[in-house]
Amino acid sequence: MKQEKLTPLAATDGLRVLQPSGWPQPKGYANGIMAEGRLVVTGGVVGWDVAGQFADGFVAQVRQALENIVAILAEGGAAPEHLVRLTWYVVDMDEYVSNLKALGKAYRDVIGAHYPSMALVQVVRLVEPAARVEIEATAVVPR
Repeated sequence: MKQEKLTPLAATDGLRVLQPSGWPQPKGYANGIMAEGRLVVTGGVVGWDVAGQFADGFVAQVRQALENIVAILAEGGAAPEHLVRLTWYVVDMDEYVSNLKALGKAYRDVIGAHYPSMALVQVVRLVEPAARVEIEATAVVPR
């Protein structure tokens, strides 16, 4: 079996992007990441503030959900650059696709230019009726 080329993630010790030779370069995510260290995992995080009020609109909810993830990571001694996986659950895939440019800006504003492995899934609904998106995060803090 051919070994994957290991490319270091920008300025992050202990994490490596897994990009098999010859595969097209992913845009806005990584195909895989190898990490060693302390695991920090979130539950499903929605776009509400500390008072339980949802941000107005899809992109605003994504931004708030990402800010909430960053706050949870900080509680565990992690930062956005330690993210190795994000799983996004959206109630409307068309809403996601039609907002890619604004989503990319919101993502970079909160997370930066760090793109972990990601999955995107459309669901019928989320537990919170006002939620448009829910995101689970996994981070690994290097030893």
